[in-house]
Amino acid sequence: MPRTREPFASLLLYHLFKWSVVSPGLHFYFRGRIYGAEQVPREGPLVVVSNHASDFDPPLLSSCVGRPVAYMAKEELFQIPVLKQAIALYGAYPVKRGAPDRSALRAATSFLEQNWAAGVFLTGTRTPDGRVTDPKLGAAWLAAKTQAPLLPVSLWGTQNIYRKGSALPRSVPLTIRIGQVIAPPQTSDRETLEALTQQCADVINALHALGR
Repeated sequence: MPRTREPFASLLLYHLFKWSVVSPGLHFYFRGRIYGAEQVPREGPLVVVSNHASDFDPPLLSSCVGRPVAYMAKEELFQIPVLKQAIALYGAYPVKRGAPDRSALRAATSFLEQNWAAGVFLTGTRTPDGRVTDPKLGAAWLAAKTQAPLLPVSLWGTQNIYRKGSALPRSVPLTIRIGQVIAPPQTSDRETLEALTQQCADVINALHALGR
């Protein structure tokens, strides 16, 4: 019988890190609010799509959806003993700076084929106001290739965690809103992928506009 969940070691590390560090920080330091967590599929492949405004976004998002989420990480981190094993178990995969997006897509595809959730920031980079602008087609392509559903998530307030010149993260209020699952496309032609990408962007921006 094929495995429908992430490896036990990855789940164990995920929950240890979530309940000891990320969740307490989110709820007490950042006064976090989470809406829509009941809409997250608990097993099987899943493409988690969101806006992006802070380096804190990957662990916050993974914590809020209640399951490990695989994300790309810079290759240099995988050259550090112990850390490389830990972040690999947590779902990170190495990507060279300046490398073509194809390498990241291949790695994300591999995780999805092993029934992980894979995280994709629709803009591909951080935006100053947290809104999705100029969304990229990668998430829709992954969904089409692996037939994994998409889960839109809005991270509100993370752009305010760090201010220029500040040494520590600021205790700002954060709100995470999780939307309804979107079915994967049945074809991978560009017009279909563009329409699905725009749908994800519209949903995330609409959730983001709800604010606190």
